[in-house]
Amino acid sequence: MILFFDIDGTLWDYKNYIPESTKKAIKLAQENGHKCFINTGRSRAFVYSDELLGMGFDGIVSSCGCMIEYNGETVFNNLINKEDSLRTLSLMKECRFKPILEGPHYLYMNRPDFEGDMYGEKVMREMGSRLLSIDDNWGNWEMNKLSCVCDLETRDRCLSELDDLYDFMFHTDTIAEMVPKGFNKGTGILEICKILDYDPKDTVAFGDSINDKEMLETAGTAVAMGRSSDETRALADIITDYLEDDGIWNAMKKLELI
Repeated sequence: MILFFDIDGTLWDYKNYIPESTKKAIKLAQENGHKCFINTGRSRAFVYSDELLGMGFDGIVSSCGCMIEYNGETVFNNLINKEDSLRTLSLMKECRFKPILEGPHYLYMNRPDFEGDMYGEKVMREMGSRLLSIDDNWGNWEMNKLSCVCDLETRDRCLSELDDLYDFMFHTDTIAEMVPKGFNKGTGILEICKILDYDPKDTVAFGDSINDKEMLETAGTAVAMGRSSDETRALADIITDYLEDDGIWNAMKKLELI
C-alpha cells in the first residue's frame, strides 16, 4: 500500500506538535512494506521542519500535486511559466491584491504587505533567507502555486480574468489559494501510482479539511481525522480519533497496516 498524509491538522497540530504514536506508526508501516508520502498544499519551500522530514517519508507531494519527490529526488515539478506569472502578478498589483508566491526553493512576498498579519509574520519569522521579495525579483519568480489576500472590491473581476489559469480555494472571503488547473492532491496520488506502478485502489489517504477533498476522493481508502469538517467526514471511509489522541496510529491499526 501507499499511504498519503496531509501535514496541517493531520501529521501535526497548529503548534507543530507531532504525536510520538504517529512517528511510530509511520516507521512500523514502512517496516511492513508500505510506502509513506507527505501530500500537502504547502510548497516544497514551506516544508522545512527537521522533525517532520526526519520521520523518513519515502517522498513528498507538495504544492497540491505540482511537485513530487521520491527517495530524495525530484521526479515531477510543474512551474508556472513566465508569461502566466507576469500576467497574474500584473493584474494582482492593479487589483490591490497581496500575494504570496510558493515555489520549490523560495516563497516570495512583499514584507510590508503582511506586517502585523499573524500568518504573514509567521512566514517571515520561519522562512528566513528562503523568503524573497516579489518586487525585487520581478519576473524571475520560480513558483508552483500562489496564495493571496484579495481586495473585496476587485476580487471577482481579478479572479474571473485568471479563471483560465487556476482553480481557486477560498479559506475566507478575502484569502484565496490558487493552483494551476489540472493539479490537486489527487493528481499527486495518481502520478505516484504511475511512477511506482501501483493501482490507486491500493492507497490510503489521511486528511482533515476540504482542501484534502481530491486526495480523499482519489485514494482507495479515505481516513478523516477526528476534528475534520463535516464536508471532509462525508468523504471518508473511516473517521479516526483526534490527532493528539493517536488518531493516525488507531486508524492504521484498524486498517491492519501496522
